[in-house]
Amino acid sequence: MPRATVDITPAGQRPDEDPSLAVRNNGGVPPSAEPAPSGRREALLVLSFGGPEGHDDVMPFLENVTRGRGIPRERLEEVAEHYHHFGGVSPINDQNKALIAAIEDALASAGVDLPVYWGNRNWGPYVEDTWAQMAGDGIEHVYVFATSAYASFSGCRQYHEDVARARVSYGGGPTAEKLPHYFDAPGFVRANADALAAALASLPEEVRGTARLVATAHSIPDVMAAVAGPDGGAYEAELTAAARRVVDAVDAGRPFDLVWQSRSGPPSVPWLEPDINDHLRTLAKDGETAVVVFPVGFVSDHLEVIWDLDNEARETAEELGLTFARAATAGTHPAFVASVVDLLQERRAGGAPRLGTNCPAACCFVAPRPRPAG
Repeated sequence: MPRATVDITPAGQRPDEDPSLAVRNNGGVPPSAEPAPSGRREALLVLSFGGPEGHDDVMPFLENVTRGRGIPRERLEEVAEHYHHFGGVSPINDQNKALIAAIEDALASAGVDLPVYWGNRNWGPYVEDTWAQMAGDGIEHVYVFATSAYASFSGCRQYHEDVARARVSYGGGPTAEKLPHYFDAPGFVRANADALAAALASLPEEVRGTARLVATAHSIPDVMAAVAGPDGGAYEAELTAAARRVVDAVDAGRPFDLVWQSRSGPPSVPWLEPDINDHLRTLAKDGETAVVVFPVGFVSDHLEVIWDLDNEARETAEELGLTFARAATAGTHPAFVASVVDLLQERRAGGAPRLGTNCPAACCFVAPRPRPAG
């Protein structure tokens, strides 16, 4: 199962890579503002991160994820134990299968005859193999739904590059366009708001109204955050906007905090802070008694959610005497699934492409660090 992966720098960019590669996944053709041509054979590709399927897969998977990034071996072994705790199986795979099944049902209900494929960056089914399958099936154009709602190198640009790499690997195949960012899509907001409301309702009534609301997302290097989006800072801005919409749908105007989790880089590289566990300590020190964490930065309850929040953050809260609840992610919430279909239909109908689909060539580009000589 291990596949040779692109060797990337800690900044996430090959030194010999053309910055415009991120927007060349359509064979050099800009995303169209016209409706899809009648009779064109189209498909939807759910493009995700991937995850191991057993104990023997764990370390090869982590090596795929981190190749070229200078992650210490001991850190990989530490993260590997998180997967081994769950039998070496990442829940993201079954979650993607469930999402695909829900999308297929929603498409059928809407009378849309469109096949749905699945491909991953770091583990099977690899996007290169899925690309060959789609080409063999006669697919001419692919709409790509990435399981990340936000701007950043790893959350958007790298998915463009995954598609470009797959086209190069096959030698062409379908043209493609990534669907736009969906952090503000009504269904994504509704799914997260319903989950937040349910988490609040699970708290004892005496702390429900005063519990601190804490949004979390995956931390990324400061340098990556600084260049996210066409003008920089889009990762944090989009997350703040999404969290604000989610909270306002439950309790308009209620304050919230945006903090970070799941850091994986070397200690010498600055990443977004504060970490969720450090923030919980600060809240307890400031006299807070209850907290509701809502992981708005994630689409499904995969391992980084259930380990970093349900295990580590919950344990930290218990040690501090904080009443703790964690909201679910969007998952297969019907409103979220409906928004995926809406995004697809929006692009098929034409109109001006939005960010995530029509990204400038240098968008989210991180200049590589020089490699040692020799």
